[in-house]
Amino acid sequence: MRGNRLGLYLTARRAQLHPTDVGLPTGDGYRRVEGLRREEVAALAGVSAQYYLRLEQGRDQRPSNQVLDALARALQLDAISTAYLYQLAHTQPPSPESQSGDDIDERTRWLLDSWEKIPAVVHNRYLDVLASNKVARALSPVFVEGNNSLSALLLEPAQREFYEDWTGIAERSIALFRSLVGTDTDAEDQRLNQLVGELSVRSELFRRVWARSEVNYTSTGTHRIRHPRVGNLELHHKNLMMTGSNRHSIFLYHAAPGSISARALDSLTGPSPQH
Repeated sequence: MRGNRLGLYLTARRAQLHPTDVGLPTGDGYRRVEGLRREEVAALAGVSAQYYLRLEQGRDQRPSNQVLDALARALQLDAISTAYLYQLAHTQPPSPESQSGDDIDERTRWLLDSWEKIPAVVHNRYLDVLASNKVARALSPVFVEGNNSLSALLLEPAQREFYEDWTGIAERSIALFRSLVGTDTDAEDQRLNQLVGELSVRSELFRRVWARSEVNYTSTGTHRIRHPRVGNLELHHKNLMMTGSNRHSIFLYHAAPGSISARALDSLTGPSPQH
């Protein structure tokens, strides 16, 4: 529902808070709703219950910045989630430039191939793999062009063994996916609907995290990987947004210079060990 994403986000976020989280008494009676009631959020934000109801129902989609700030405080949103709230409230139809396709030009492919020791992958906003270099494909078959990194991460059993902190990586990836597609995608986006539908049916973790409406713009971190050929790796990652594209990004892995992981990466594109 394009017209009510703000309301859905507010509903999901208040469901994550317990009255005791915001200093409210729980009382002895049965609570019919999970998390905070609408009236409680309205009181904490200093707005009327009727106005807050209109926001959740999508009948008012342009709250002031002061109201947005008050709602962010009431819902205890961090800086990233507050920025996402602002995007939902102030969203505009995508510009023609942002509707460009997913073709990767030859110069970008040259750039990827020039990084002989750095796994590099180009994703679109749905986390489809649009291009990758040789060492990325050697690191994981998931990074072959045409795959979807999120689907593979959540649905392929081998990925649970590949990543040491699979659950944490999966949860952050789902939140990243929402941050990429959640603010200006219309109801007719068949690719988004197909992907969310499939993952909702096949992945309990996706259903749970997606329902929380969490967003994640984190662009750096560390993954510990159990590679079937070269053993354990500690790889740092960076996600770089590509300007002038439809939210394409370049995902890079790199190891500390001179480390065991760096030597293991070097060996990935060499001859396979003899048995």
